[in-house]
Amino acid sequence: MSEQASPRGTFLKVADSVRALIEGNPEVTELPSLSEVMREHGVSRGVAIRAYGVLRQEGLAEPTPGARWRVVRSEARVDRRPLHERIADVITTDGLQAGDAFPSASSLAQRFDVSRPTVTKALEKLEAAGVLAGGGQGKVRTVRAVPTREERS
Repeated sequence: MSEQASPRGTFLKVADSVRALIEGNPEVTELPSLSEVMREHGVSRGVAIRAYGVLRQEGLAEPTPGARWRVVRSEARVDRRPLHERIADVITTDGLQAGDAFPSASSLAQRFDVSRPTVTKALEKLEAAGVLAGGGQGKVRTVRAVPTREERS
């Protein structure tokens, strides 16, 4: 039976090929698109997705918005917690106390590399939780309560 007639294990061969690309070139940050993998290896979309799933389980790759995949390097760990939890940590990392002014949504958006509306939603969650006070257009948000370690986790 030819290799084409039996697709069993084909996704593992595709995963091996992409793994070799990752390990062979430390400069690679973005993996080939699924359509590129399909075209290069002559496989279906499902096989390409399964191959990338193997790389994900191994911790070598992760999906990104826009149906792309990127390489996960062990030296480049990314904080995967929800944004409102990471923003709450700003209070402790910046040494803020109750009553202190909190950084603006624009500065937080730049700091966390997300859009300002996304930061605004996270800040609203912190206001609802009682961590921040104030806010609104033209008003400075202030720290209402410093979250303890248990509240943050």
